[in-house]
Formats: sequence, structure tokens, C-alpha cells
Amino acid sequence: MEQLNPSDLKAILHSKRANLYYLEHCRVMQKDGRVLYLTEAKNENQYWNIPIANTTVLMLGTGTSITQAAMRMLASAGVLVGFTGGGGTPLFMGCEIEWMTPQSEYRPTEYMQGWMQFWFNEAKRLDVAKQFQLARVEFIRKIWSKDRDLKDYGFYLDDLDIQQALNGYSAKVPLQSRVGDLLLAEAATTKLLYKIAATRTGLKNFSRNPEQGDLANDFLNHGNYLAYGLAATTLWVLGIPHGFAVMHGKTRRGALVFDVADLIKDAVVLPYAFICAKEKMTEQEFRQQILQKFTEHKCLDFMFDQVKTQACKDHDVEE
Repeated sequence: MEQLNPSDLKAILHSKRANLYYLEHCRVMQKDGRVLYLTEAKNENQYWNIPIANTTVLMLGTGTSITQAAMRMLASAGVLVGFTGGGGTPLFMGCEIEWMTPQSEYRPTEYMQGWMQFWFNEAKRLDVAKQFQLARVEFIRKIWSKDRDLKDYGFYLDDLDIQQALNGYSAKVPLQSRVGDLLLAEAATTKLLYKIAATRTGLKNFSRNPEQGDLANDFLNHGNYLAYGLAATTLWVLGIPHGFAVMHGKTRRGALVFDVADLIKDAVVLPYAFICAKEKMTEQEFRQQILQKFTEHKCLDFMFDQVKTQACKDHDVEE
């Protein structure tokens, strides 16, 4: 059977889609490349097809369950999935394509309001993006200077190539006048860090390609998604929607998640993706290692502190 691309599933604009489903007492699953729901009749089970490419919302009421494979296909098609009580209310949890967030309206408002005070001003938004990048470099310095496991693999903060990469980026950040230039400088620095990590772990001819399929690239993908999970949690708890990004927001709807995840990705995920690839670890072993390091280095605390600092400070930037 021909495999559909996620882009094909989103071909029908959401504004033109015809279907919204509320289901009860059934099981939603993926079978033969389609999303189905299974109902249990007296003498037989019956399958019903859900045309996901033409569906906007799927609401799952009492007595329902859904498989991971079905959830993945629904996400690819851009279908909003919500878990509800009987009759479609109340909404317990809604999935905004990437993350499921409990729908509580009783989260703090101060951080969202603080974020909004600067967000509509381009110069102030750029300044916050710069502050995030400088904090990112400082976090790399902090972690790489004290993590013994990294030192065992030759990641010494005072090595010339590491110093040049970090100092060079720290010097460039304040000079950037546009977000696009800051993104270019960030990409160049991350490329240097990939080279440094590949050299330390003896990985020759590495190139960053999420589709490549080699261990280092796979572990980078996997570790980055774990970092996105921490970032999404941080923003949800503080009540700041993912769309109010300071750096990545031109094309990605959930871009603030990427901005916040970048605070810790290079310090922890990047080196350990290469180290675990060198050690030929399994995906589960890599995940355990990364989660342990997230805890050890208080990555979530760091994210909270940085976001709260930017939301609560006075942003006096010259126009």
C-alpha cells in the first residue's frame, strides 16, 4: 500500500473540513494505514473508518481508548483530539497536534501578561532572544565544566576549539540587529559544536540530518524531543502559549517550545547523543542517560528560571 506523507493528510484546509466526531464506548486504532473505531456489538465487533484528512476535531467520551499509532496518524493529519466527559463536556484534555495539555484555566496570569508587555515590540523581542542565547552559552559552560562523564570523553571547557566556539558566539550575539541573523549565527555555532562532539567521540564524516538514520542523528532527534517536552511543560505551567516565540516564530506554530528547549539542548543532548552513539547504546539506554542528566543538572529548573526572568523584567530597549 502506498505510504501517505503527513503533508498529503493536511491537503484539505482546516477551514474547509467537514467532520467533527464525538465517540463513546469504542476503541480508536490504526489499521492498514487508516484510523478506525471499533464498537463491540453483541455477536461481533464492527469497524468504522474515520476520514482523518477531512476531520477537524475528534472528541473521545466515556468508555473510549486510543492507540499510539492512531494518535500519530491523527497528529500527522492535524486533527485536534480531546478527551471529554459524557456528551462531549467537560473537556479534560486537548491535544494541540504536538502536546496534550490539561485544560485548566487556573494557571498564573502574571507570566503571560509580562510576556505580552514586550512581545509586540520587535526590538524587545529580539533582546529576549539574545538573552536566551547568552543564557544557553552560559549553561553549556556550567555543565561542561563540572560534568565528569563529559570530561571522561574529552569535553574540557578550556580546550581551544570549545573556547573559540562559545566565546565567538557570545561576542556575536549582542551585535545582531535581526532575528534572521541571530538564527544564522546560532546555526553556525551549533555546527561547530557538532564537529567538536564528533571529534571527541571519533565519529568521522558526521553531518546533521534528522532523516539520516545513523545512531548519532537518531539520538539527537530523540533527545531534542525530550527537551521539547520539558520546554512545553515549562510554558504550560507558566501559562504562556507556544505561539509567542522570540526566535523561531516565523514558520513554526509551537515555536516558543523550540526557543526554550534550545536553552539546554547543546549543553546536555548534543554531547550525550554522540557519546551514546559511540557506546552503541540502545534507544532506551540513551533515553535513561539523558533523563538522568536532565535531573542531575536541573534543566527544568533552569528553563523555568529563564522564562520567568524574561517575563517579569522591565524590557527597556532603545528603539
